[in-house]
Amino acid sequence: MKYSVDKNERYALFRLEEEKLNTLIAPALKSEFVMFVNEGVSNLILDLSAVKFVDSSGLSAILTGNRLWKDAGSFILTGIVHENVVKLIKISRVDGVLKIIPTASEAIDYVLMEEVERELKGEKDSDDA
Repeated sequence: MKYSVDKNERYALFRLEEEKLNTLIAPALKSEFVMFVNEGVSNLILDLSAVKFVDSSGLSAILTGNRLWKDAGSFILTGIVHENVVKLIKISRVDGVLKIIPTASEAIDYVLMEEVERELKGEKDSDDA
């Protein structure tokens, strides 16, 4: 599986550099997600801009990532630009479950804003105690 990762203090940007996210790639992607969670990555941005095709195994890997980060922070999909991927997301109706943001830079801004909100909420909760 070809990919690149840009790790930051507040997020990791995972760029999948494969045209197909299918049965051959999905298990390795799930393993990477588990490793990131175990390393303490609190927010993951999955960039699919190179991906032209996703099958049910690939969709399952994406949903696994979403589930892993449900309590840890944020799991965001970005770069969904190819028509086949857009159709699968809409047909499977996961667009209501997943956070999908058009570009990686917008996704990074979103993560940083969410982090600030969590910090402020944490300060408010500790003030109330």
